[in-house]
Amino acid sequence: MNIEMAYLLGMITGNGEIQRGPTETTISIDIPHKKLETEFQNDVGIYVRASITDIRTVLEPLLGTSLSFSQSANYSLLSFRKPNEDYLMREVLRYIGGATSSDNVRISPEVFEFTFDERKQFVKGFADVTGYIRRSNYAFSEPNYRVYFEIPHNWKLVVDFCNLLKSIDIPVQAIDWAHPNMRDGNLTKYNQGKSDFWKKEHQVKVWALEFQPVGFVVLHKQQALDFFAEEQKKPYTMSV
Repeated sequence: MNIEMAYLLGMITGNGEIQRGPTETTISIDIPHKKLETEFQNDVGIYVRASITDIRTVLEPLLGTSLSFSQSANYSLLSFRKPNEDYLMREVLRYIGGATSSDNVRISPEVFEFTFDERKQFVKGFADVTGYIRRSNYAFSEPNYRVYFEIPHNWKLVVDFCNLLKSIDIPVQAIDWAHPNMRDGNLTKYNQGKSDFWKKEHQVKVWALEFQPVGFVVLHKQQALDFFAEEQKKPYTMSV
């Protein structure tokens, strides 16, 4: 294990898809695009494209092959293909078990035995494909800004990820479960005819300042994190 492999495993676990063939396996990693708030009116696609150079610098020497990259208005897609008998591919598949995507993957117990720095890199890879930060996601009042991680469908992965954050001394501030009692407990949206309103992703939330030592490789996410973490350090005076 090394930090590059840990980062790759984090990305696959967070938002990967695994297509196993008889002789080769293709792994695709989705980086969704989310627009930032008014402080950062930038083309997110351009920022992700710029970040791909840094991601390739980390991963391509490990993979021994080039990463394919494509982009639409809503997401960027990284992918690579290797023979099943390739050592790296065998190791990746061993860590993710029989999972076919982030919808049914678990974080391997072996990951919790990684070194502290390797666990941080796993979390960074996970964050690059699931993590976001924006002004509106504060707790109670500003400047209690938070990073949030979106985990669709996979209840067990939420618990795994929270335990991994705990192992690197990052406290979880809140979990918003995709459950009707939490997302629409008073049936407000349901009574408006939106019976599926509650079917959102699970969200794990941590303080921006606590997450800054881990950070992101994706450029616009790191810039937003630095901005809001520094805001969180300042004395805050509430206007009356």
